[in-house]
Amino acid sequence: MNHLAPHERTERTEPAERAQAARKPIPPRAAFYLLASVVVSFLAASSAPTPLYATYQAEWGFTPITTTIVFGIYAIAVLSGLLVLGKLSDHVGRRPVLIAAIAAQAAAMLLFSTAAGVDELLVGRVVQGLSTGAALGAIGAGMMDINRSRGTLANAFAPGVGTATGALVSGFVVQYLPAPTHTIYLGLLVVFAAQAVAITLIDETVTRAPGALASLVPEIRLPRTVRGAVLATAPVMFAVWALAGFYGSLGPSLVRTLVGSTSAVYGGLGLFVLAIVAAGSVLALRNAAATTVMYTGIAALVAGVTLTLVAVDQGLPALFFAGTAVAGLGFGSGFQGGIRTVMPLTRPHESSGVLSLLFVVSYLGMGAPSVLAGVLVVHGGGLVPTSEEYGAVVIALAVLALGALLLRGKPSSAPGVLVASGGAPAVEAEPARASR
Repeated sequence: MNHLAPHERTERTEPAERAQAARKPIPPRAAFYLLASVVVSFLAASSAPTPLYATYQAEWGFTPITTTIVFGIYAIAVLSGLLVLGKLSDHVGRRPVLIAAIAAQAAAMLLFSTAAGVDELLVGRVVQGLSTGAALGAIGAGMMDINRSRGTLANAFAPGVGTATGALVSGFVVQYLPAPTHTIYLGLLVVFAAQAVAITLIDETVTRAPGALASLVPEIRLPRTVRGAVLATAPVMFAVWALAGFYGSLGPSLVRTLVGSTSAVYGGLGLFVLAIVAAGSVLALRNAAATTVMYTGIAALVAGVTLTLVAVDQGLPALFFAGTAVAGLGFGSGFQGGIRTVMPLTRPHESSGVLSLLFVVSYLGMGAPSVLAGVLVVHGGGLVPTSEEYGAVVIALAVLALGALLLRGKPSSAPGVLVASGGAPAVEAEPARASR
């Protein structure tokens, strides 16, 4: 029984009501865009060191092998994070995983900004990669929890925007602002701090479930409904991210060689063109059928890489960037087509794990070939011949993907998922958020 006087109850309950109002979650639409912005900032941070590799190499005196190892170890760390932590948010919730991942990203920015050698750079890339791997599955599944069809699109669109933004902005910072090896990272640190605060205000979209510790054991398991789709799309997803890995690791050196300039802006320009066209293609083809998008990606990838190989052989910078733009269409279409072919076939409780597996394929493609390319640059024929061999392998993978898609035939829709008039996945109704 409450023995408080009326005025005492009012005085005590009003602060509680105000505190509850202050903790009111932000609307689902705003939460969706916040999650997408985290993908952008994480991928921007991953590409931010790209224009700085030449600076690091000049200061610390390492070879192209070291450059590709620094790049490749990030991809390996992302793989580890995806395999170990990719399903954790299905059990403990999206929000705790994201807050922890953003905190780790902030720590990586501090490591980069104070790095005095390759060892610190490697440690920072490991921390950055693990946190990215932990976050990607949670963010992607979180966006699909809010709106399944828009989440599928955003999972394909946001990485390209982030990669392009990080590469270009970092290039301008390195070229025109003081303390380039500190400024870009401290700026990203501020962004992560703001996002961490905002994440605390979003509503949780899944109910906590037992099995969190068991989910940390790496397990490659595909639901039967998506096995054929994954096997058919994996080669092209591997190929497009292998191309991104090349532009992120050896691309700056190749562009500077072709252009004949040491500008840091040129160091990030190749990756920027590739990634921004890729992001634009996601929007341009969002209403096309998933198989159409995949075929477009394969054709553009083959054509774009062929143009860049001709440009490298003839020393034509303009043709190189034109070919990069066409390859960017292949990158965006191939990645989007893969996600849109697979993810609509998943059930809500499977989405985080399957999406993490798709990113495993992608980052394996980004990391392993780029490290091998670094070895070939030093111990093989050099930068230009290695670039030509790398491009030939990407083309071969694209052709392999085409064969797999033709053998698989037209996919069927998953239960509960419609194929809209343009072939884009649509959901009959937004999935209701689980009660907490």
